[in-house]
Amino acid sequence: MTEPPPRVVLADDQTLVRTGFRMILGADGIDVVAEATNGAEAVEAVRRTRPDVVLMDIRMPEMDGLEATRRILAGGPDEPRVIILTTFDLDRYVYAALTAGASGFLLKDVTPEHLASAVRTVRAGDALLAPAITRRLVERFTRRGDEAVALHRDLAALTPRELEVLGLLARGLSNAELAARLHLAEATVKTHVARILAKLGLRDRAQAVIVAYETGLVSAGEGTADEQGTG
Repeated sequence: MTEPPPRVVLADDQTLVRTGFRMILGADGIDVVAEATNGAEAVEAVRRTRPDVVLMDIRMPEMDGLEATRRILAGGPDEPRVIILTTFDLDRYVYAALTAGASGFLLKDVTPEHLASAVRTVRAGDALLAPAITRRLVERFTRRGDEAVALHRDLAALTPRELEVLGLLARGLSNAELAARLHLAEATVKTHVARILAKLGLRDRAQAVIVAYETGLVSAGEGTADEQGTG
């Protein structure tokens, strides 16, 4: 059975950005079911259309993307995935949105292929975070005493295997790559990831990645070749 195309709400206060993204997504068979020019409109559009993914500009008038993301995701795990749109990769609001439950972020100069791929990736439940950029965000916004947006979690609840999975996940490995590295079935890896999220009270893999860096499970000097990719 063929999976239906992702349904997207596009929130950005710039008409040209919305028009360009809508054309790119439409050409890839992805439906833009609503557009919004500010955060309040985005929240209303999500409630009205129940999309799979929201492309959310972080800086908008009236209500910014951070507050809109918080309101959208407050409904629980069945809410849509949120991808943050920004001009700057090192943006404290991007980091705050990720800790609030956004599934990743894109720079607005993203290529058409990456934009469409990103929507499908987060709809499938994966995070959209390049490990190198994640580490820079964590280092910049948690090592300055910025407690307001930090995700504090105790990793003691995790088994040794779950800690291993979390560490590799934070370095950018996909479920298939984790399965190959650990000599496990991919279904087993998915079970481990689900248990990690449940035990730590996290929404998705994006928050798990941040927790791995904030707790020191993955240090600034660690990484894999995957860091040269986009997450």
